[in-house]
Amino acid sequence: MKVLVTGVAGFIGMHCAQRLLARGDQVYGVDNLSAYYSVKLKKDRLKQLGNMRFEKIDLASAASFEKYFRKVKPQAVLHLAAQPGVRYSLENPSAYVQSNLVGFANLLECCRRHPPRHLVFASSSSVYGTNSKLPWSETDNVDHPVSLYAATKKSNELMAHVYSHLYRIPATGLRYFTVYGPWGRPDMSPVLFAQAIMQGKPIPVFNHGDMQRDFTYVDDVVEGTLRVLDRPAAYAIYNIGNHSPVRLRDYIAALESALGKRAKLEMKPMQPGDVKATYADTAALQEAVGFAPSTPLATGLARFAAWFKDYYRYD
Repeated sequence: MKVLVTGVAGFIGMHCAQRLLARGDQVYGVDNLSAYYSVKLKKDRLKQLGNMRFEKIDLASAASFEKYFRKVKPQAVLHLAAQPGVRYSLENPSAYVQSNLVGFANLLECCRRHPPRHLVFASSSSVYGTNSKLPWSETDNVDHPVSLYAATKKSNELMAHVYSHLYRIPATGLRYFTVYGPWGRPDMSPVLFAQAIMQGKPIPVFNHGDMQRDFTYVDDVVEGTLRVLDRPAAYAIYNIGNHSPVRLRDYIAALESALGKRAKLEMKPMQPGDVKATYADTAALQEAVGFAPSTPLATGLARFAAWFKDYYRYD
């Protein structure tokens, strides 16, 4: 199968492309190599994808992306390109509008003109906002996001629904829950906390540690994503989470154990745009594709720690 992966130099994008290549698919990858975080890390990820056809393209540039899409004519599209990060959306909202809204609209137009068998796109657990009912289910109301990032992801779901309804484009959105693992983003807590622990610096513990996250190992995310990709639906939304929320203090303790070093903690108040807990109901995903993430946090963090020490050269 000919698959277009957008955001292929990203964390989830690289892992998905790697698995697609391993199973024999033709993978065409695009990425704008944004400097939001280390471009070197992105290029190092690309080096793991030897047989992939890569093109540096910004999806917000409609003409150049449409020309590329028309040439490739992918049978399936895995759209993972986005401006990520809840807190950064408070500092640079225009980046989210261009990448997550304009870029996604351009992608949908390409799919309308050259329809793939299936469009699978990344949404986020952030769309649930401050919903107090746990676990979060795809049937819950998500009309009250608390960050612009979350609002753009909710918008993506609505935009995809319109194109699916009007132009019969099979489209599925995946609400990812706190994905971690080797090659992870340096702006997310595993790398940030690991760097601080190894350097003897304090870790900022927000809301004084009274937080929970549904940490989801990247290999599980890839397995769920590709199973969904292989099963086109008219329109669907699924949670991809570990269905096992972990207290922040317990997460830090597990990371200390994986790294073999104690952390220094600095208690902080809750950050604007953040939420106290995330918890995925994965029944719909299990029913649809016969799989739901289940890798224990200690197992996933041990694999992350081994990669982290090697990549960042900690003995």
